[in-house]
Amino acid sequence: MEIYADDPAPTHIFRNTLRRFRRLVKGSPRQQAIVLVGWILLLIAGLRATQYFSSTPTRFLTCDSPRDRLAKSIRLPREPSVVLFSQTWNKLQSIFDNYPPHPLTLRQKKFDTGGKFPDIESIRNQTEISDDDAKESRANHVQVSHQLLPYPKGLFSGRGIVMLAGGRYSGYASTGLGMLREIGCTLPVEVWMKDKQEEKPGWCKELRNEGMVCRRLSDYMDVSKLEHGYQLKINSILLSSFEQVLFLDGDNVPVRNPDRIFDSKSFTDTGVVLWSDYWRHSGAPILPYILGITSEASEVLIQEETKTVESGQLMWDKKRHWKSLCLATYYNYYGPQHFYTLISQGWAGWGDKDTFPMALRSLRQEYHTVPFDLKTLFVNGTVHGIGMLQADPTNQTGYEPMFLHSNVVKWGARAFMCVGCGSDPIDGVALSALENPDSSIHKHLKEHYRIFKVEDMEPMGIDPEPLIWKSMEHTACRSVWKEDGLCARTREHMEKTFGHQFRVGRIAGLLGYGDRVCIFNQ
Repeated sequence: MEIYADDPAPTHIFRNTLRRFRRLVKGSPRQQAIVLVGWILLLIAGLRATQYFSSTPTRFLTCDSPRDRLAKSIRLPREPSVVLFSQTWNKLQSIFDNYPPHPLTLRQKKFDTGGKFPDIESIRNQTEISDDDAKESRANHVQVSHQLLPYPKGLFSGRGIVMLAGGRYSGYASTGLGMLREIGCTLPVEVWMKDKQEEKPGWCKELRNEGMVCRRLSDYMDVSKLEHGYQLKINSILLSSFEQVLFLDGDNVPVRNPDRIFDSKSFTDTGVVLWSDYWRHSGAPILPYILGITSEASEVLIQEETKTVESGQLMWDKKRHWKSLCLATYYNYYGPQHFYTLISQGWAGWGDKDTFPMALRSLRQEYHTVPFDLKTLFVNGTVHGIGMLQADPTNQTGYEPMFLHSNVVKWGARAFMCVGCGSDPIDGVALSALENPDSSIHKHLKEHYRIFKVEDMEPMGIDPEPLIWKSMEHTACRSVWKEDGLCARTREHMEKTFGHQFRVGRIAGLLGYGDRVCIFNQ
């Protein structure tokens, strides 16, 4: 199997070679003779190369991957108005500040259930909120709901992907972003970071060449009020220039092309698509009362058979669900101090994930939850998890995988193969999986065998690992993270594990193209 594209034409080689020959034209007769002989040889090589390239991938230059070709046809997201976006946020923040929940801070406690899902009595007694505080919170929630801004016409447009990155998560995001283009995705992408301090120098310039742009939350809002990383997600969706958003966490690796996802019936019917998590609800019985879902404290959420959601990926139509998005932003604004604890009560899943469906339910707005349970992927030959494989929402009749939310084993060239990277001030890797003997994938990297078990992939019709490594090779060898040792170790693993070959022809080497290689699969 070949996992590369044919070089578009030999003309690129000839054009650059011609420029180099022309520098000799004004030289001595001997040099002019050399030029003449060179032209003759070039003509012969051109005729042969035309036949060769028509049927065989080039051995001379880098074989353009789909990500290289697609970049030329993808329009960049439009530049948003910083003033208008900032004004929108400032108005929302003013509303949020005027109507905080009570008490402002809830003490986060863990359930003492030995790892088992808590029983109903434990859930009832986990969080203490006085009747007066509950009534005040409900009244403030009503005020926030009534004062939410109308949809700002003209502020958002189009559809695209929003991915959250920054710091060490940029290294993980580079893998997922590369996979998007490797599998043929043509959607424009906004890559969001908290501020400039989290930005890898030079990376944003590289991303623009692939139809992707960087955005900083600090350009639109005071990020000092965002005390937890979970708060970044909702704000990147809210402030994205797209009207229709597919959000992906930085450690999410698509395994199928999501281009057609916005045209799925589940999204066109409802405007929001969410994916299930492992667990049922464990929220405080007072929660639905405060959010206006019920008229009094109720165990309705706990008694439901539906599971909580997993927000490593979600879809949102802002025009149809603007107010619920703003209300979810309110929950996240006070998330670490209050709502995250009120929603999960210290059980698994503390964070932003269930603020999305809670806001929708509070405003009685419809949404779609993908009906297929996630599948857990395990490290080959072990019982250690890799991540959650979530279903394609365009298929309503059966499970087909689309997104690998790698919440355990996070795919990144540096996280896997770097040696001595702990000193990097932006995306330091204290100890890579190759360096760490306790890592669940250390042996796989050391002895060069697959991390995924092929037998687990075949029934689902996918084999994403070779392409994931191709994306990581790009990071290790052709990006701002490029480093000779990292590149060599990554390529060695690909050669010994998948049979990849990395070659550059002699002619290309002589012409100065030694850093460009073809990737072949035996």
